[in-house]
Amino acid sequence: MSTDLLRANGLVSGYGQVQVLWGAGLAVRPQETVVLMGPNGAGKTTLIKTLMGLLKRWEGQVEFEGVDISRYRTDRRVRAGIAYMSEIGCFPGLSVDDNLRVGAQFLPASGFNQHIDGLYQRFPTLAHKRRALGGSLSGGQRKILGIAKALAGKPKLLVMDEPSAGLSPLFVKEVISVLGQFRELGLSLLIAEQDVKFLKLADRVYTLEGGRIGFEGTVTQLHADAALERAYFGLRKDAKAADPQT
Repeated sequence: MSTDLLRANGLVSGYGQVQVLWGAGLAVRPQETVVLMGPNGAGKTTLIKTLMGLLKRWEGQVEFEGVDISRYRTDRRVRAGIAYMSEIGCFPGLSVDDNLRVGAQFLPASGFNQHIDGLYQRFPTLAHKRRALGGSLSGGQRKILGIAKALAGKPKLLVMDEPSAGLSPLFVKEVISVLGQFRELGLSLLIAEQDVKFLKLADRVYTLEGGRIGFEGTVTQLHADAALERAYFGLRKDAKAADPQT
């Protein structure tokens, strides 16, 4: 029996007549952080949307806690325990408070308000902006709100698409810090990213190249592969030292 929290096998998907995914698959274990790396156009967003049911799969299977959810609508996947945060992160036309309440909409009414208050305690910067529209926040604040909204539903797995998009290095550091706190609490994370800074959170890494998984392993194993090291981190220091023209 699989011990994976999420497992996807042989996913084929795309847009119209254009195929983007060519048998892609990955797995996330309980209390594990997986980072999906790849350049623009590699198919990361397509894979994430297919996992969430936002994009129809043409072939393949998605399982969550050992249950085939391939035919589940997105809302049913959320109810099952998978939260999703897009590049946008929040609903710009809703207030901070309404964003959090939308994120928690599938929770029972009992203790609902206490749960929202608990989120404000974890995200104090949002507590001072409860009535502010999401769209009025800075880029970094919108991402923090997006994380809080996603966590409002008490998910077992948080799936994120390019959380660094549009952020300054300072806010990227803050987002990584916030995710690290929830990682320590046992939340499973699947993060699609280009920014290698997110690898500090990773237990395992996948690379996506041309709609296909190219690598699966630890960050240490990624560094040990010279071609991947060059692709994602630039030339090695020892290679630079050996070649005076670099």
